[in-house]
Amino acid sequence: MATLIHTLADHSDDVNCCAFSSSCLATCSLDKTIRVYSLSNFTELPYSPLEGHAYAVHCCCFSPSGRVLASCSTDGTTALWDTRDGRRLAVLEQPGASPVRVCRFSPEATYLLAGAADGSVVLWNVQSLKLYRSGSVKGGSLMACAFSPNGNFFVTGSSSGDLTIWDDKMRCLCNEKAHDLGVTCCDISSHPVSDSENGFKYFQMASCGQDNHVKLWLILFADFLGVELKYKCTLNGHSAPVLACAFSCDGQMIVSGSVDKCVIIYETSTGNTLHTLSQHTRYVTTCAFAPRSPLLATGSMDKTVHIWQLDLKQPSAGHTVENDSKVAVEDWSEDDVSAWLCAQDLADFVGLFKMNNIDGKELLNLTKESLANELKIESLGRRNKVLQKIEELRMTTISVSVPVPDEFLCPITRELMNDPVIATDGYSYEREAMENWISNRRSSPMTNLPLHSLMLTPNRTLKMAISRWLETQQK
Repeated sequence: MATLIHTLADHSDDVNCCAFSSSCLATCSLDKTIRVYSLSNFTELPYSPLEGHAYAVHCCCFSPSGRVLASCSTDGTTALWDTRDGRRLAVLEQPGASPVRVCRFSPEATYLLAGAADGSVVLWNVQSLKLYRSGSVKGGSLMACAFSPNGNFFVTGSSSGDLTIWDDKMRCLCNEKAHDLGVTCCDISSHPVSDSENGFKYFQMASCGQDNHVKLWLILFADFLGVELKYKCTLNGHSAPVLACAFSCDGQMIVSGSVDKCVIIYETSTGNTLHTLSQHTRYVTTCAFAPRSPLLATGSMDKTVHIWQLDLKQPSAGHTVENDSKVAVEDWSEDDVSAWLCAQDLADFVGLFKMNNIDGKELLNLTKESLANELKIESLGRRNKVLQKIEELRMTTISVSVPVPDEFLCPITRELMNDPVIATDGYSYEREAMENWISNRRSSPMTNLPLHSLMLTPNRTLKMAISRWLETQQK
């Protein structure tokens, strides 16, 4: 089930793109601005909107850490912003000054890719802010791009209908005619899938285009074998050009948005339609899943961004080790841990973890200190990546094994309430979340109607019910 929980209507023109970090949502528009919102209560951050582009902003994306936001524009530039205070860190000018249509950070934030209307493709070195490599596609504008999970390859899509795979030296490795009337968007899942023909690990890519189709592909990224692109299937359902597509962070769902004003969520493994959302009143131009929470954002030419809460008790896209319960994770063997490392693109740690006899229980107990002192992982970036994946595993296993009753979740944060209070709209909220909400506006988060009073009354009955429920989970 997908429930519309909030609508952002601050842009004064078409919304072109939306992007999540772990704590923020960024949106950009034809109105030349980028707006940044907190995921805790969907209020706009104090430094928002970000202004500086001379013309429409076509795309925005966060760096993997979430500390830098990139935006690109018709003005021929890609700008970098500090997400802590909104400072503009750099303005990168596209060679030829052509309108920049799309931008994307590599997974390790080494590069920033920018693609333009004249077909130019540029890799910027994020540290030096210097141009690292450049190339171009023939006969079309760059409309889409996505990096491989290891960052050594990337895919571009053009208005000529081609998907092109490049390596990080800007060498063209593969080219495929994918959508007859032009590619509009593409995305690559970070979760590998096995191919029964040869046993290699392939990654799934989704592409969409002016031909009304969403297509699924299998890509083999291997430095020693090169790359291979294989068509898998076509997902039907839209009756007009499809402008956006994206994988969920676990790779189990794909979302697409279309000129037909609809958003469709598919199950990746079967291609079945899980939901069709039709609340937008004009073309749906962008869609994105949040990385660490069951949220989906969709943006439209109706100037709005809808935030959806997803019920993750969907039909699964196939069993994976990270979907087991917490007890099962604690019982993982060393081989199970190795399989999980490979699924998280951490295969180079398999030998180290096996040498230290890391099983499921040991995995869940790993800390920053043990990774540095006991496993001797010297790189801070690599340690942080491992810790992030372990934390995601902990959160996933807890949420699967202990489903929280919906009435115990704060409607604003969608987290278990610790200090529930009743507002004058009759709904209960976490005190801190509601206090933050009413400090910025005087409307109900649930109904959007004005609140007659800002009084918050402790909901002791609900707090006792939550306490009793927590006690039963600890037995």
